[in-house]
Amino acid sequence: MAVLHESTEERVARTIAERGLAGPATPVLLMVSGGSDSTAMAYLVSDLAAAGAVGPVGVLHVNHKLRGGDADADAAFVESLAAALGAPFFLANVDVARLVRESGDNLEAVARRERYHAADEALEKLCLQAGAPVCEGRIFVAHTQDDRVENFYMRSIVGTGPGGFRSMRYANGNVARPCLDVGRGDLRDYLRRRAIDAAADASVPLVRDAEGALWREDATNAHTDRFRAFVRHEIVPRAKERNPRLLDTLTRTMNLIADEDDMLELQAAAAVGEHVEWVSRAEPPVWAEGCVFLPSFGTVPVPLARRAVDRVLARMLPPAARVEAASVDAVVRAFAGGAPIGGYTANIQGDLAISANKRGVRLEPMAAYRARRNRL
Repeated sequence: MAVLHESTEERVARTIAERGLAGPATPVLLMVSGGSDSTAMAYLVSDLAAAGAVGPVGVLHVNHKLRGGDADADAAFVESLAAALGAPFFLANVDVARLVRESGDNLEAVARRERYHAADEALEKLCLQAGAPVCEGRIFVAHTQDDRVENFYMRSIVGTGPGGFRSMRYANGNVARPCLDVGRGDLRDYLRRRAIDAAADASVPLVRDAEGALWREDATNAHTDRFRAFVRHEIVPRAKERNPRLLDTLTRTMNLIADEDDMLELQAAAAVGEHVEWVSRAEPPVWAEGCVFLPSFGTVPVPLARRAVDRVLARMLPPAARVEAASVDAVVRAFAGGAPIGGYTANIQGDLAISANKRGVRLEPMAAYRARRNRL
């Protein structure tokens, strides 16, 4: 939660320290697009590294090859920024449009996947240079309060599952968000103040692009034909008319939700451990992993049962798949009166089969279900 009268520099430093995002020996790879958020993050975290608050810093830029000369200018700007900060520079050129044509996947999903693939490779190199295990390194991304609030409203419109209204985590695996307690406007104000400081003190690193700008603008951010851009330019400004401190208010609310979500996740994990048995087998032509929700699972309160089922489905579905609410409900409905409903069957996303008898509720790939039924 933001503290009144705290500078942007102080907020970011406090977020990193209080959330345990990095320590004095932690190698940190900064993902920098050249936009205002990531450019400000690069300066802020580099200054913290110089002060000994975080370990060695590297800069990664991913050129998606989607905006022609502008994309190349972005890459040149970030390379200059890394040089000014004395940080190793990693550049990944990815033809996202070609990958989309070949795979048929969503452009944003492909771009995100390739960015994080490049980040994992660059972090490994940075850690090698620093003589640190890769597991100790961190990838910093420049998501802000604005991004988190936009996610909150997007999920409010389309719906979300357990924990969805926490919107973003400060850390997820080795990826951390040090700017999640500051707004985009805060970061842009910081860059302008830094430019004033640099004009008065040549030792303060600062770069500008060929037009003299302190950061690179992506013209696509102004479009409203995408869901996020619609929320950013239409929904959030109207909400700010009612509450000028909307970002801080919703950040506080989302952090309260996150605290409760963490507690419930621990309880859901315990419920899975106590009431779910995993089943693996290797029998030609089928190898399958499934599970059985034991009869005792019927005693788990429904809200907690939904979270437990969500965890199980997330393990069984492909990594990129989103657990559907209808799938969770289909498993929960297999219990009534605290016991499995004998003869209950259902087919849910990912071609998974649900079947129930007095011994519990089995969840398994449909092919495994059919093979098992044929043997009976």
